[in-house]
Amino acid sequence: MTGPDKQTIIASVPQQGFFGHPKGLFTLFFTEFWERFSYYGMRAILVFYMYYEVSKGGLGIDESTALAVMSIYGSLVYMSGIIGGWLADRIFGTSRAVFYGGILIMLGHLLLAIPGSAAMLFASMVLIVLGTGLLKPNVSSVVGEIYSERDHRRDAGFSIFYMGINLGGFLAPLIVGTLGMKYNFHLGFSLAAIGMLLGLTVFILTKKGNLGLAGTMVANPLSPEEKKSVFTRLGLGILAAAVLIAVAIPTGLLTFRGFIALVGILGILIPTLYFIVMYRSPKTTAVERSRILAYIPLFIASVMFWAIQEQGSTILANYADKRTQLDFAGLHISPAWFQSLNPLFIILFAPVFAWLWVKLGDRQPTIPRKFSLGLLFAGLSFLVILLPAYFGGSDALVNPLWLVLSYFIVVVGELCLSPVGLSATTKLAPAAFSAQTMSLWFLSNAAAQAINAQIVKFYTPETEMVYFGVIGGASILLGLLLFLLSGRIQGFMKGIK
Repeated sequence: MTGPDKQTIIASVPQQGFFGHPKGLFTLFFTEFWERFSYYGMRAILVFYMYYEVSKGGLGIDESTALAVMSIYGSLVYMSGIIGGWLADRIFGTSRAVFYGGILIMLGHLLLAIPGSAAMLFASMVLIVLGTGLLKPNVSSVVGEIYSERDHRRDAGFSIFYMGINLGGFLAPLIVGTLGMKYNFHLGFSLAAIGMLLGLTVFILTKKGNLGLAGTMVANPLSPEEKKSVFTRLGLGILAAAVLIAVAIPTGLLTFRGFIALVGILGILIPTLYFIVMYRSPKTTAVERSRILAYIPLFIASVMFWAIQEQGSTILANYADKRTQLDFAGLHISPAWFQSLNPLFIILFAPVFAWLWVKLGDRQPTIPRKFSLGLLFAGLSFLVILLPAYFGGSDALVNPLWLVLSYFIVVVGELCLSPVGLSATTKLAPAAFSAQTMSLWFLSNAAAQAINAQIVKFYTPETEMVYFGVIGGASILLGLLLFLLSGRIQGFMKGIK
């Protein structure tokens, strides 16, 4: 449902009640808080679980392979958002997508909680990938629905929502990470499952009173004839994929390296096709086509940013484990704790940025310029972390404050880009593709991690200066280019600021 009918739905939602924002923000804030607690708790210990020796409770997977698996896993998590967005837009709406996704995520964490083999690990990954694809983009889309298009609280509301995401992300590595690393990995995964259960409980108990009709309407529903065709094709596609996998793996046609390459191709190909489909759709107006063109450079900038930020759970996690002095100031630091730094800094500074954008009003930087600032800070965060090797060599353990500084700088960039990107996506999205455009935003993360899966193999303590320098320098150059083109990009947005 679009146009006046959708605005009627939005108007039916209570407009005050949670820090001066609609009451629905409370429901979405705490649903996402617990979902992120479960996901980041699992992620804080997963790479260590994979490459630690069996005698230490791990699976004993080769270290470089474990890093690539983490990147591919992250890529597929965000890539599956396209499926979740399509299902929400065409079949059952965003609210039900959030609920079904939470159930799948909880089941995935429960599988990890059961001691088992690599097969159990990959089965849990499938459930979490599908569940996050349903929940993650659609809960953000509902946030957009509880505000009118011209509500000046919108960016501030997304910043508050983003703070909820990161509050869960901050606590999870400290609690789940400590339990998993100190006692037993599977106890940590059990706690992640409990976190998702709490998130589902909050959503079910408060959605009716707080969200009203937001998230319940299907934006572009399938006709009965289309449903029959889609389900037939889907069933045949799943069957064909199962047969191909069953044949390709035993015969050696599909190897792990080949799968990484395939995901890398899909990470670029899927968003490209999506831009083409939305742009050429007869349901997209001329104004919406112009906004799609404006969105493309923002998407590319987002890919570059997340390629750096998401290495916090792969390269920098390994850096914390292998290259960092973990006995510091009389305290033994768990390598999992460093993954709390990013959300901690966001919790501290997200309110500052939310206040700043409201205070500046029409004088704040444009959306493209905020993105360019995000890229500049992301690049700088990688240039900072190469300095310890420059000063002390690749053999000496590094003072943990270098990692703290790197995480802090990338967070400054994240606050310029990520919540602004969420809000801009809801503004620039064609009406017929609202949830799917939010899925497209998360595809920038999928593309970034698909690229990371290809490049993490080039990282070693001996090559870290070149590794961090090349990637950081590329981000800074792209940020400068985006800044220079920001005026033209703004013109294509057709009134969106």
